[in-house]
Amino acid sequence: MKRITLCSLFFLFSCNLMLMAQQTDKTLEKGLQDLAKDFEGDVGIYVYNLKTNQEAGVNADTIFPTASVVKVPILIEVFKQIKAGKLHLKDTLVYDAKRKYGGSGLMQFYKDSTVTDLRTLASLMITMSDNTTSLWCQELVGGGEAINETMAGLGLAHTRVNSRTEGRTKDWEAYGWGQTTPREMASLLVKMRNRTLVDAASSDEMYRIMSNSFYTDYSLSQIPPYVQTAAKQGMVNKSRSELVMVNAPSGDYVFYIATKNNTDESWSFDNKAWQLQRAISAYLWRYFEPESDWKPATGFADLVTGLRY
Repeated sequence: MKRITLCSLFFLFSCNLMLMAQQTDKTLEKGLQDLAKDFEGDVGIYVYNLKTNQEAGVNADTIFPTASVVKVPILIEVFKQIKAGKLHLKDTLVYDAKRKYGGSGLMQFYKDSTVTDLRTLASLMITMSDNTTSLWCQELVGGGEAINETMAGLGLAHTRVNSRTEGRTKDWEAYGWGQTTPREMASLLVKMRNRTLVDAASSDEMYRIMSNSFYTDYSLSQIPPYVQTAAKQGMVNKSRSELVMVNAPSGDYVFYIATKNNTDESWSFDNKAWQLQRAISAYLWRYFEPESDWKPATGFADLVTGLRY
């Protein structure tokens, strides 16, 4: 009798594991393939619905450059070291103008010797995609080696920091600052949403930071502004990427869109990669919220066209 009971329990446990395994949404996957098929470049997409446990992807396990999306792993390492007592958000820091790094962000415009703190660095790194604070945070946590060790510990085989990281020169030449796959990067945001990244308090604070993205004119433009999102964008000439979690009324869903070898290297509103990101985001919103009649307002494009990036 005991053997029968144990066998029954094992069978039920095995069945539960099978039920927990993510199921491929074939209809969604076909829709994503159709959207990506004519893109002039390489496309990777991964979508996961947290409520239904269904997923869909296009080249979901292919390695792509992260550009500034690498700042998410940096953020995670910052909070891991805060948890370990090595850092604190209130840590006082003094800006040295020699740290100035161009591109996106605000700290490059700070006056030399301005007093700041780690919370400001982490927030600017994500919300404004600040390059100066990102490199500073990477340095504070011990460089790319420490971040990569944490990514490996989370079971991610391909998500790595390459820039300013010993032994990764060839990877840097191929992918730039960082690299990932659509599935791996999306998994980090799922862990954060589920409060299992570092710990619950750290996950919540990281999620709050990521829910204040400055760059709302790509995927986020296709989601109602009153629906919370957490996001991070990455962009260089030949590669554009975006990580988004949507706290939708019918259930949360996450997606990661990555492109590389893009023929369109422009920085205008109608860049083809950004058009693709908007199209995919709009498709996902309609797919998961079919009863919603919300659409971007007329004149939206006029407000943001011509902005400098």
